[in-house]
Amino acid sequence: MAKLYFYYSSMNAGKSTALLQSSYNYRERGMNTVVLAPQLDDRYEVGKITSRIGLQTDALAFSGDDNLFDRIRSESGLQRLDCVLVDEAQFLTRQQVFELSRVTDELRIPVLAYGLRTDFQGEPFEGSKYLLAWADNLNELKAICHCGRKATMVLRVDEKEKVVTDGAQIEIGGNDRYISVCRKHFMASFYGTREE
Repeated sequence: MAKLYFYYSSMNAGKSTALLQSSYNYRERGMNTVVLAPQLDDRYEVGKITSRIGLQTDALAFSGDDNLFDRIRSESGLQRLDCVLVDEAQFLTRQQVFELSRVTDELRIPVLAYGLRTDFQGEPFEGSKYLLAWADNLNELKAICHCGRKATMVLRVDEKEKVVTDGAQIEIGGNDRYISVCRKHFMASFYGTREE
């Protein structure tokens, strides 16, 4: 039975690496995958997934207006699909999470979505919120805060490494713009709570 999986974490937990490894595992066994990446993530190149450790693959770029059920159904008409993998799944819309649910239920193709749970203000992304609500399986990937605790939050910083507390929810960036921290250090940095 096909399922919708959501692999979530803060930044620097290896989500893209895990996605690339999963796709490789399927392909090594003679199975076909389709890999999707949001068009707005242009850190390396639109339509390409690149992990921090240097692994990469081509991907089908999608925008918030794309109907992912129709795209995947069309792809499955060209070749048998054994798995759909989605990078940066936090950028999915509510409708697209619904469409991916239909892929598993109607097309019977497993979907593995990888993304951030929350933004730099501690708020859920739209895609993540609905994946947390509707996915059949939730899997947390672990990142580490500078204190050694599990990093569950992300801070946005400016060019002087000062914490940014307002701005647009989506601002594409990597280690130069975001730091993964535990909740305690998020609260201390973002809200100025005392560390004890």
